[in-house]
Amino acid sequence: MMSTKGYPPDSEHPMPDFRRVTDDFTTAPQIRLADLAEAARLGFKTVISNRPDGEEPGQPTAAEVEAAARAAGLAFFHIPVRGGPTPEQVDQTKAILAEADAPVLAFCRSGTRSIVTWSLSQAETGAHTPAELVGLGRTAGYDLSGVLGG
Repeated sequence: MMSTKGYPPDSEHPMPDFRRVTDDFTTAPQIRLADLAEAARLGFKTVISNRPDGEEPGQPTAAEVEAAARAAGLAFFHIPVRGGPTPEQVDQTKAILAEADAPVLAFCRSGTRSIVTWSLSQAETGAHTPAELVGLGRTAGYDLSGVLGG
């Protein structure tokens, strides 16, 4: 897991829940705008938001997240996923991962849509076997067996 040393873990500034999946990919539940500066400090280069705008009252919009990401020096991409990812969303993710600077931080409400979209892109490219992806998901706290088998 990436270090969050120096990040104040109090109720006003809770520690971000960044869940390292691989050296190049981390997922997270909904992040706060302040978490983007912390992500940059931790070495992330790219952020992917898989959260549609307006899912929950008070949630930052994609435009707000993009502005905070860019202010922190991070590349930003928005691929809003409702339910399971479509083949087009998996293809968009593959294209971003092929071109974007790593490491990548992807988030949605719980992180599940982000890791599912990523894992399907990785399975399609052959970067990891389905069994490897299920194991990586399990280590990060997600059950991918229903999506990938195993």
